[in-house]
Amino acid sequence: MSAKAISEQTGKEFLYKYVCTSAPVQNRFRYASVTAETDWDRLTQEHPWLLTERLVVKPDQLIKRRGKLGLVGIDLDLQGVREWLKTRLMRDATVGKAKGVLKNFLIEPFVPHTQEEEFYVCIYATREGDHVLFHHEGGVEVGDVDAKAQKLMIAVDDTLSEDQVTEQLLTHVPDDKKEVLASFIVGLFNLYEDLYFTYLEINPLVVTQDGVYVLDMAAKIDATADYICKAKWGDVEFPPPFGREAYPEEAYIADLDAKSGASLKLTLLNPRGRIWTMVAGGGASVVYSDTICDLGGVDELANYGEYSGAPSEQQTYDYAKTILSLMTREKHPQGKVLIIGGSIANFTNVAATFKGIVRAIKDFQGPLKEHEVTIFVRRGGPNYQEGLRVMGEVGKTTGIPIHVFGTETHMTAIVGMALGHRPIPNQPPMDAHTANFLLNASNSAVTPATTRTASFSETRTSNDVTPAKKSKAGLPAAHASSGCNGAKATTLFRKHTKAMVWGMQTRAVQGMMDFDYVCSREEPSVAAMVYPFTGDHKQKFYWGHKEILLPVYKNMADAMKKHPEVDVLISFASLRSAFDSTVEAMQYPQIHTIAIIAEGIPEAQTRKIIKMADEKGVTIIGPATVGGIKPGCFKIGNTGGMLDNILASKLYRPGSVAYVSRSGGMSNELNNIISRTTDGVYEGVAIGGDRYPGSTFMDHILRYQDTPGIKMIVMLGEIGGTEEYKICQGITEGRITKPVVCWCIGTCATMFASEVQFGHAGACANQASETAVAKNQALRDAGAYVPKSFDELGNVIKTVYDELVSNGTIVPAQEVPPPTVPMDYSWARELGLIRKPASFMTSICDERGQELIYAGMPITEVFKEEMGLGGVLGLLWFQRRLPRYACQFIEMCLMVTADHGPAVSGAHNTIVCARAGKDLISSLTSGLLTIGDRFGGALDAAAKQFSKAFDSGMLPMEFVNKMKKDGKLIMGIGHRVKSINNPDMRVQILKDFVKQHFTSTQLLDYALDVEKITTSKKPNLILNVDGFIGVAFVDLLRTCGGFTRDEADEFVEIGALNGIFVLGRSMGFIGHYLDQKRLKQGLYRHPWDDISYVLPEHMSM
Repeated sequence: MSAKAISEQTGKEFLYKYVCTSAPVQNRFRYASVTAETDWDRLTQEHPWLLTERLVVKPDQLIKRRGKLGLVGIDLDLQGVREWLKTRLMRDATVGKAKGVLKNFLIEPFVPHTQEEEFYVCIYATREGDHVLFHHEGGVEVGDVDAKAQKLMIAVDDTLSEDQVTEQLLTHVPDDKKEVLASFIVGLFNLYEDLYFTYLEINPLVVTQDGVYVLDMAAKIDATADYICKAKWGDVEFPPPFGREAYPEEAYIADLDAKSGASLKLTLLNPRGRIWTMVAGGGASVVYSDTICDLGGVDELANYGEYSGAPSEQQTYDYAKTILSLMTREKHPQGKVLIIGGSIANFTNVAATFKGIVRAIKDFQGPLKEHEVTIFVRRGGPNYQEGLRVMGEVGKTTGIPIHVFGTETHMTAIVGMALGHRPIPNQPPMDAHTANFLLNASNSAVTPATTRTASFSETRTSNDVTPAKKSKAGLPAAHASSGCNGAKATTLFRKHTKAMVWGMQTRAVQGMMDFDYVCSREEPSVAAMVYPFTGDHKQKFYWGHKEILLPVYKNMADAMKKHPEVDVLISFASLRSAFDSTVEAMQYPQIHTIAIIAEGIPEAQTRKIIKMADEKGVTIIGPATVGGIKPGCFKIGNTGGMLDNILASKLYRPGSVAYVSRSGGMSNELNNIISRTTDGVYEGVAIGGDRYPGSTFMDHILRYQDTPGIKMIVMLGEIGGTEEYKICQGITEGRITKPVVCWCIGTCATMFASEVQFGHAGACANQASETAVAKNQALRDAGAYVPKSFDELGNVIKTVYDELVSNGTIVPAQEVPPPTVPMDYSWARELGLIRKPASFMTSICDERGQELIYAGMPITEVFKEEMGLGGVLGLLWFQRRLPRYACQFIEMCLMVTADHGPAVSGAHNTIVCARAGKDLISSLTSGLLTIGDRFGGALDAAAKQFSKAFDSGMLPMEFVNKMKKDGKLIMGIGHRVKSINNPDMRVQILKDFVKQHFTSTQLLDYALDVEKITTSKKPNLILNVDGFIGVAFVDLLRTCGGFTRDEADEFVEIGALNGIFVLGRSMGFIGHYLDQKRLKQGLYRHPWDDISYVLPEHMSM
């Protein structure tokens, strides 16, 4: 959501810090917050004025009309404040329908003043601009300020001057106060704009001879502007509405939401309730809450929430486990129900999100059965059949009653089932599997002939048509958008419309091309893409069976210049860059329509976009939308979902019904409902869930009114705003004459005791006229077809359609089968339709999920268990969780083999390479390539030689004699510097550890016996560090209990032990490389006097 209420203390802190005015603002930062935990001695130390001044105390919990409710203590000393709080702090209070606990109070200095010194000022945002209300009589008895106050509207991008304020707002103010008030109000307005307030009210604002006092303040800020205002806002805490507690689970989900590109929302209404919801989609979540309340479940509704925007499996799991944890804390005598609902997804992989929910259900299966929870599931969208199958399976395996339904069932039918108002079908009818739609049965790769492209009602001659009632004089057809300076087109999309996509959204573009192909378009609708983060290049896509290349441009200017035929821009820019990219796009006159997909664009920026679009005659769809679709012609991005839904909802050819909705997910549900009850959709647009959508319901309904092929209109409105009343006006004035079926979602809001912010930013009623109930009644009174509930929407649409068919307005045409489109390999594999041998196999690591996994162990567990580098090496090399001593031994081996000076061949090579100016990787590789039997690579060879001799029963002396007889060196024996008299301390350290911790050291003891024999002949023929690690590692593998004998021998055979030296010595080589670079050593040339030049005699002569 965007506009969020802040506490009075936060609002005043912002004002005192950042207001810029010549008016002297008094009592800056003189406030103290009090809770049940307050230490009064510390409070008075921090705020010594509490001991010397008269005080005011009041709750700071978003409570309106505190004075009238007797919740303000006035003109008290500190002891009086404490006495006053004794009867109120942590006590229950009722404010309207809301019951809550008074727990947070604000103490401020008391300001003596007269009634004549009290004023009222308020600034609030609307679509057209910001309104400043001022009344010369403020205070508790201010009354109906909308009727009494002086008003001034500052249009978007306009500024406010002191002269304007004086002339238009301060007409009843004494002359001696006008200058101070004018300066303060201008400063307040600038603060309001700079800090992205959406509402700011001060009542009373007191002006005395000393200056300006801000006594009571209420404010909301645009939370989506956090990335702009973070430096000034700091960490803002948004308090819950009075009457609703702030639960840690809500904060947890809010934190998940903030860290995710998806949307995750949770509001607890009644934690003891028996009806819980887990709904996908902002619009759908409201519809489910409405239906529950309509069926009498308002007192038992436990929560409101939604997840959408393709959350990952892990995010869905975290969301689901939070809800399951909450609902299994207290038992209910009737048991509990969980409604896992949703509309038909546009792009979310339903099976993937359900995996997270299934994981959570399995984790909570015990508590769920104990609390007698029954689960009802209804969902549609990409791969929903697999998701429903998995959900049904988990019900059978866990014993939890889970009832599963797909798109064949009306979206909210499961609510009636869950609440016992309708029977649960034993075997619900299932729609055809995704694959049935997409595979080409004819084996023909040729694009079929063009399917029906006209609306059903357009296939007849004019003699057969019953003319619609002629609309009265109003906006001309070509100017179907209300209140704009530039002329906006009635027809946004045609059969040959070309679009440009901003952003590397390859999946959405491929979806558009598949839609174009199935609609029998001659060419793809996407001409080019713009992606500023790479250079110009080509991107590969499919057109039917054929691969094509689409140009991608770094700069929009280049793309527009090379593609003058483009008149639609589809912007997948992020919320941070959407404003700039949209403004840039509107500089090109060829662009007539822009779809902005991003959610969370600050409202102030959206209003600037709207103003500019109106001036230039550009139609904006969005922000916060999935887009729109015109069957047979064009679709925006992911609208309409995947091809199975496009074909199931008959979106490949036009029908006679046009719709407009706020919600993207609900627009897909409308596609489904309309396709099942009528001849199909002619055009559909989701205008977006923000408070100020770029185009309005009325803009599109007037377009539909002026489009001959459209015979009836469906509008799905929602709580918040007053746009629906313009439709009422259009119907009553005769501007809209086609049948309009309307329903506004959010009817449940009036039944809740406290305010609930629904999933869409604009879904919040600020006054009675903005409630869904009021708007539905107004539409019904105006003559629109309004059902009793969303449950009956499909029935009403069918009734109106059947009437149009019966009177000849619509004559259904013969259905023509659509062309088939090949299924992408990745999606066919996702659906389990094909199998293919993998090119690679791996058994040590899996990075595909939410969390990296090493040999079956999540990375978080690796750190939690403090396994260390040795433990990780055990998982990745040996696929085992090794004992702690084994992990320590591995780490010790890495430490002792890390380096042995610059003189050895590997380090020497690395140094020479580094001094030749080569990079780190090249220098390291140069050193590593010297590792072999003679340098460092003796671990494997030593392990093999000693193991073979020991396992064959050969005595140490026999082994030494045999190697001498065969003319072979004993690997791991001998050192150029160290000897029996000058032992290698590395070997001694390892020997002490091994003898102390290993359960058996048979092979090491055998090697030490060999050492005794070899050193008796020559003192430097010791068991060196390579040999020691080799034989000790064999003992470890054979005796630690983690390996069979065959497995231990296999690891030696495949060269695992040499890896210890390679890994350890790499640290030293890198050290030498960095050392040479740090010392800035030049190119190395070996000195002549260190080279013996031995040439053939005839050459030297």
